[in-house]
Amino acid sequence: MGQAGRTGTGEPAPTLDVDRSDPEYRAWLKDAVRKVQADANRSADTHLLRFPLPERWGIDLYLKDESTHPTGSLKHRLARSLFLYGLCNGWIRPGKPVIEASSGSTAVSEAYFAGLIGVPFIAVMPRTTSPEKIRLIEFQGGRCHFVDDSRTMYEEAAALAGQTGGHYMDQFTYAERATDWRGNNNIAESVYQQLRLERYPEPAWIVATAGTGGTSATIARYIRYMQYDTRLCVPDPENSCFFEGWTTGDPHVACDCGSRIEGIGRPRMEPSFVPGAVDRMMKVPDAASIAAVRALENAIGRKAGASTGTGLWSALKIVAEMVAAGRTGSVVTLICDPGERYLDKYYSDAWLAAQELDIAPYRAAIDSFLAGGAWPE
Repeated sequence: MGQAGRTGTGEPAPTLDVDRSDPEYRAWLKDAVRKVQADANRSADTHLLRFPLPERWGIDLYLKDESTHPTGSLKHRLARSLFLYGLCNGWIRPGKPVIEASSGSTAVSEAYFAGLIGVPFIAVMPRTTSPEKIRLIEFQGGRCHFVDDSRTMYEEAAALAGQTGGHYMDQFTYAERATDWRGNNNIAESVYQQLRLERYPEPAWIVATAGTGGTSATIARYIRYMQYDTRLCVPDPENSCFFEGWTTGDPHVACDCGSRIEGIGRPRMEPSFVPGAVDRMMKVPDAASIAAVRALENAIGRKAGASTGTGLWSALKIVAEMVAAGRTGSVVTLICDPGERYLDKYYSDAWLAAQELDIAPYRAAIDSFLAGGAWPE
């Protein structure tokens, strides 16, 4: 064998050169990225609404209303980031399907962006998914692929991508890395910009629930990067393992059944959930989440999904602690999606009865707190 870089005859070895550049593909890619960025450019930022609290407390509670995105939920931001990430990595190709394991708002938003750039979209979901969610996905041009066991969604989505030559988006792995957490108008930067003229521009707490964990990771990283003193609280619903995994430090915890609070909670510790970035977690009963979201409608005249209630319950508990300690300041949580998607669930007394959920004690606790300032045990 000759020396490195030389042939057996002693002559210099030729330079190996493989050029895979594709002008036609790059032109398509450039146009696809432009279309996704244009969506963000023409969409006004979501509003920061105030939840009414007694003025004497000296505390402001805000809700970042993510339900006003074009596809109606917080997942619109995630889907946009995932598409830009997949496009710029060369994973999303013209004519090839984008595939996601999701039966909820992420699938609706990804179907929208797939249609925007002209590629097929397939959502892999349990056969028990609600007709309304299926309708929303199909309305955006997506196709639904059903599985009998929700625990097989990930593997089925990956296999489908292999069979079709498409791209498995895998929100649960890439959510925390697809978003630019240092700024670029992410949700955290938007919140601080909107608070700039308020009396407490740096919130004491931001409360963000976790589905993939991408939003909480983005907010936590931005807080630290900008050197704010804000703390991050992540509430977790029943039938989710994030709280247990965070408190025990065990990345392998799991639970056998899925969350009743759509959009948040997972049966396993997802790769995009970043425990070290979280300051505090709460385990919130599902009945408390639903009671809180109904209290929200009474307070501001807006229906929202129950994941919003999970965050609101925790935010109100934090406000109560501040009142008890005599501290002033601000707290921010999120409106994740509109309640009109859940009229047959969280706004249905028949559904509550079938689930054996009694929201009355939690609703009474909220009403008592807002009237007197003390958080009931």
